[in-house]
Amino acid sequence: MSDDTEILTLPLDGWHRAKGARMVPFAGYAMPIQYEGIMAEHLWTREHAGLFDVSHMGQLILSGDDVAGALERLVPGDVSALKEGRMRYSLLLAEDGGVLDDLMVTATPTGIYVVVNGAVKHQDIAYLRANLPDSIAINHLEDRALLALQGPKAVAAISRVVPGVDQLYFMEADLFLWGEVPLWISRSGYTGEDGVEISVAAEHVEALADALSAQLEVKPIGLGARDSLRMEAGLPLYGHDMDPTTDPVEGNASFAVSKRRRQEGGFNGAEPILKALSEGPKRKLVGFSVEGKMPVREGAPIFAGDTQVGVVTSGGFAPSVGAPIAMGYVAAGHNSIGTALEAEVRGKRVPLTVAQMPFIPHRYHRKGAPK
Repeated sequence: MSDDTEILTLPLDGWHRAKGARMVPFAGYAMPIQYEGIMAEHLWTREHAGLFDVSHMGQLILSGDDVAGALERLVPGDVSALKEGRMRYSLLLAEDGGVLDDLMVTATPTGIYVVVNGAVKHQDIAYLRANLPDSIAINHLEDRALLALQGPKAVAAISRVVPGVDQLYFMEADLFLWGEVPLWISRSGYTGEDGVEISVAAEHVEALADALSAQLEVKPIGLGARDSLRMEAGLPLYGHDMDPTTDPVEGNASFAVSKRRRQEGGFNGAEPILKALSEGPKRKLVGFSVEGKMPVREGAPIFAGDTQVGVVTSGGFAPSVGAPIAMGYVAAGHNSIGTALEAEVRGKRVPLTVAQMPFIPHRYHRKGAPK
């Protein structure tokens, strides 16, 4: 990012700085990268509850006649089947099936609520406007902030502040009142932990952040730990592990192509995506355990002997694993669990092994799951 690029501030900018956050540019905003240190914040979230500010992400409401059907031309998920208060992970697809963004889609009483990545939200909105019928309204909720409270004690903490949240299961959402302030809360997140995401009017977010962080289980957590948490959870980061050159199958997101859509098609890139589902992709996003202590970062080439067979897209030290981990694409034939490969880091070869993801089991609160 050039020096003359305007850096925007989040509604909680002053709150982060007052709590000692180190702020860095990310997705066009000044964002907190860490408070007391990535390792400590990561482990705190795994054991207690971490409060993340993700207000840079785009919050949209799509509305109009058959809005679900219209959106289904651009995403591979079964949006029409979503009942009010139910949500699913999906992908915004280009005409050739390339991934333009990953997003969360929720059916609400006022339309389809969509959360998109902050770095590409304006491109997403332009693409949606160009490819949805004029009868579909797109409302960018720029006056709202978004918080994520994540960790095994997150729901207990927020339930003291906002009673009733504990009645939600994973991938359910509802409207709650915090005093007289309406909150749209979903039981979701991007750390692999149980937790919630809270959409709140920007004018109330500081008071809500104060109320949540006053709970003994809760500490504010920066983007650094969010990245290491999502890597351990095996969750891709858009712009790194997925981009317009990847499709859902090779991006390890085949689950986002719903059963009905596999049968009916009718979405951007359906032909090549369904072919890849049937025949297997030419390359695949996989996880790696890394031998030794040297982290293997994004961009490191991956070799099988003298032949380059892939590239690392995310990598770093995993505090809960206690060792470096990585994610990356490898050619078909090199993606089986246990395959031994090497990455090149500063001229040295570092042994990798294709590993099962997630590296740390997900702890979502699923309906019907044993307690």
